[in-house]
Amino acid sequence: MKTVVITGSTRGIGFGMAKEFLRRGHQVVVSGRSDSSVADALAELGKEIKPEMLGGFACDMADYGQVDNLWKFSENLFGKIDIWINNAGISHQSANFSDIPYEVFSTVIQTNLIGVMNGVQIALQQMKKQGFGFIYNMEGLGSDGRITPGLSIYGTSKRALSYFTESVVKENEESPVKIGFLSPGMVVTDLLLGDMDQRGEKWQRQKKIFNILADRVETVTPYLVEQILENEKHGAKIAWLTTPKIIWRFLTAPIIKRDIL
Repeated sequence: MKTVVITGSTRGIGFGMAKEFLRRGHQVVVSGRSDSSVADALAELGKEIKPEMLGGFACDMADYGQVDNLWKFSENLFGKIDIWINNAGISHQSANFSDIPYEVFSTVIQTNLIGVMNGVQIALQQMKKQGFGFIYNMEGLGSDGRITPGLSIYGTSKRALSYFTESVVKENEESPVKIGFLSPGMVVTDLLLGDMDQRGEKWQRQKKIFNILADRVETVTPYLVEQILENEKHGAKIAWLTTPKIIWRFLTAPIIKRDIL
């Protein structure tokens, strides 16, 4: 039985992964930015499992002290932490960078990049002390360097996150702690759709692409969780939407009609 901490797990992919780990008999700590979101997630997840398998802690990942308290809470609750998943992330409305307020773009960078750095450093330090553990960082749009106009800040945060993760992988090749990447592909969540203007011709074009490439949370998360539990490799990249899968979906799109949205 593993103990798993998932940041940003009160909804979306993080919540879906929490549910899948619990279904497989593992202990999980969920985390979100507010007490109310954590309470709601605990209530929903608690319908299926024993209460002693689950914990929750409100945490702003951009606050180093709060992240440290998340580790301490989880360790005190379950005695050890086998897997730490940095999933917390936010996006922004699609817009030219000149029109994005400072408060918005600074918050995205603080959460998506500094928050992950906080999580990695604290988990890495503590896992080295306990002598084992896995850390996974969640990639996203921009991680591969492709540019999406209008999402400059979100894409920048994910591109930087990939560089950062690659760096800590190399720095810790002799460490007992293993670090890896999670790449869920295009998943229909509030994070994906929240920044989209769902009107007009542009949205209709985007919708066609989403219906070809996107998947629902309940489709992707079982695969991610199974691969995480099976993985023993340092630097592993666990990816759902691979290049061959993308090619196959476009080739079969005229025949196989997917209505994800």
